[in-house]
Amino acid sequence: MPNAQLAARKPRTNISADDHIADMVVKARTAMGRYAAEIADHGQARIDEAVTALAWSIYKPQNARRLAEIAVHVTGIGAVESKVVKNRRKTFGTLRDLLRVKSTGIIEEIPAQGIVKYAKPVGVVGALTPSTNPSATPVNKAMMAVKGGNAIIIAPPPSAWEATRPAVEGMRTELARIGMPADLVQILPNPVTREATTRLMELVDLVVVTGSQANVRGAYKSGKPAIGVGLGNAPVIIDASADLADAAHKIMLSKTFDHATSCSSENAVVIVGEVYEAGIAALEKEGGYLATTTEKKRIVERLWQNGKLNRAVIAQGPQALIDAFELGAKAKGCKFVMVPEKGIGEAYPLSGEKLSLVLTVYRARDFAHAKRIVRDILEYQGKGHSCGIHTKHLEHARELARDIDVVRVLVNQAHTFGNGGGFDNGLPFTLSMGCGTWQGNSICDNLNWRCFINVTHLVTTIPEDKPSEDALFGAYWAKYGK
Repeated sequence: MPNAQLAARKPRTNISADDHIADMVVKARTAMGRYAAEIADHGQARIDEAVTALAWSIYKPQNARRLAEIAVHVTGIGAVESKVVKNRRKTFGTLRDLLRVKSTGIIEEIPAQGIVKYAKPVGVVGALTPSTNPSATPVNKAMMAVKGGNAIIIAPPPSAWEATRPAVEGMRTELARIGMPADLVQILPNPVTREATTRLMELVDLVVVTGSQANVRGAYKSGKPAIGVGLGNAPVIIDASADLADAAHKIMLSKTFDHATSCSSENAVVIVGEVYEAGIAALEKEGGYLATTTEKKRIVERLWQNGKLNRAVIAQGPQALIDAFELGAKAKGCKFVMVPEKGIGEAYPLSGEKLSLVLTVYRARDFAHAKRIVRDILEYQGKGHSCGIHTKHLEHARELARDIDVVRVLVNQAHTFGNGGGFDNGLPFTLSMGCGTWQGNSICDNLNWRCFINVTHLVTTIPEDKPSEDALFGAYWAKYGK
């Protein structure tokens, strides 16, 4: 049985007797063996029960709220109500995607090519998760891993361990409730050290990283197959033809969700000059406060400390920013802060990711200029991730997709809600977004269940498909000679 053979496979590294990380990997492989037997007896239905159990552990209303409250309490970032929505919406969407696909046995047949594809597990997955989503991301990754027949070990950052632990405990409890091995999902013990995380990456079969770029680079150096995702810094264009009220409303909803912890949150809005004043007015009507030149200086000085984002300011509510930046009386009651900028690059930190309710605003002469601003912003930070446009001219959106090196271009959407999959777009639901080789990532897609399977190709013969030399070289010979 291939699944059982994979589950029984021993770690390929030398193990000391007191190596607790290795013990966890052994437990994961044992759990995979039991899981493989369940799959052999009951097929896809049993996998889907396990995935649904993981989803229910966080989707259940009281659990979604409890985990959201714990996450904010432990990490000090984000908003409880937003995290409740995230815990439920992302889980629901991911479950929808997963229950619609087959992930064991024959998953695809292509008779014309004589190909039959069989899905098999990748093995034990080591998943590094971020402090911004200490509950939702571990569950999201666990659902995808278990869908592929795998076990998973979660490695949260030390600052978020107390928030991730109850999410993992909830998944384990729900698995046990349906007769599945709880050790399909484990968490590194506290305290989570760099040494423990490195050891985990050395022993597992696949490493999947959402979080700091240092962790992503570490995963790629681990010697194991690794999937890392990139830094966000999404710029969005408000085109001259945009429905300004609709664009402003969507930008507000997206920017303020979970106090801008999402890597997909709009970090810059580029407004075409023809509608600049009207666009600013529309954003102000939605709760945006336009900072003065003096306030801009304070924002830059206090949002960054020693060249790094100030943890005391990021992902905080609007009143906290008003106080930290000493904004004027007109800022009272605002939902987010807009800061005009002209420059891009290291000397202009507002052109980079901010993880806060600070939205940089650029004025473009026309669409061509707006496109150049977007390109330059992404060249500085966030290349490969995403950008967006609010427009009635789809040709502008197509031009943006053609000319800008990103994996996703969202059209007339709230970026935070659409980038990781939406019920009104076709992207897979996820909390981890690959940025392609543009940002040193191994995937140019939303992380999804296909990242967690190996595929065996059964290959049979077909009628010979061998064209003549003239069919292949004829045009070349005619133009250049033999």
